[in-house]
This record gives sequence, structure tokens and C-alpha cells, in this order.
Amino acid sequence: MKTKFEILIIMIFGCLIINCKQQEEKTEVKEVKVDLLNDEFPNAQLEVKLTMDSIAQSVKERDLDQLISFHAYSPKYTEFKNGELRIGGEENERFERIIFEEITEVVKFDFNDMKIAIYDNLANVTAHTDFHLKFGEELAIVNEQMTMLLLKTKEGWRIVHEHRSLKF
Repeated sequence: MKTKFEILIIMIFGCLIINCKQQEEKTEVKEVKVDLLNDEFPNAQLEVKLTMDSIAQSVKERDLDQLISFHAYSPKYTEFKNGELRIGGEENERFERIIFEEITEVVKFDFNDMKIAIYDNLANVTAHTDFHLKFGEELAIVNEQMTMLLLKTKEGWRIVHEHRSLKF
């Protein structure tokens, strides 16, 4: 009798195990296809737009340290402007500190026709600048074509490349 009971218990456990295995095999995992070239990624676009707004605000408030914090300086950092030779992070920071310390008033600081394209953790931001900056009593109007590449880091979206060209 005890042997029959043991056999019955083994059969029940065997059926349960087989049934569980069959249910596991029936579970389908649907793969979500991401199209980095065509998908818009609106949440990431909004994050980048807010970062660009914060960059503009740091300039308007003349908060240079805040502005510099939006850069991810590393050996990979590059900048081109107006056909000049490429520079790196150290040169970019030095240039921005010199220029922005000389600004006496930010009259206007707009990014017009901004387009934000997201490629996973990389954002390509293009815009036309309309900056009106005072250096003493002299007004400088800066209208350029601008491209920035921003990388999503644990600190948020940070600039890893800048390219500016004068508009003709």
C-alpha cells in the first residue's frame, strides 16, 4: 500500500512538472523593433529640449559654471566653428569662459528652427542661433547655423560636440 502511495505521489509530481514545462514553453516573448533612423522618441526629445532651454537660461542668467556643466568634456569632445581647425574640450571651456565673462548683457538668446533627432543615447540638435549680446555698450548679433551632439549620461544630456558656421 505504501509503495502504491509513493508511486501515486511521484506520478502527480511528474504531471505537475510536465504541465509547468508546457506552460513555460507556450510563453512568447514579443521583440519590440526599434528603428533608430525613423522613430521619433518623443520623451527623449522633450528631455533634450528641456536641456537646451536650461543651457539658454544659464546664458541669460550669466551662470557660467552652469553653462560649462552642460558639456561632457573628454578626449572625444570636439568643436568646429566657422571653418577654423577643430578644438577639444579644454579649448572650448577656455573660449566660453573668456567670451561669457566679457558679456555685460544678454539681450536675446534664441535657438530658432530647432530640430532634435534622437539616436538611442545620442541626440543631434540643429538650429539657427539668434543671439544679441552686449559687450560694454557694443551689441554683437550672432546668427549662425549650429549643430550640437548630446550624449545621455547619468547626469543628463551633455554636449559632446559643437559645430557652428556663420550664416551667409
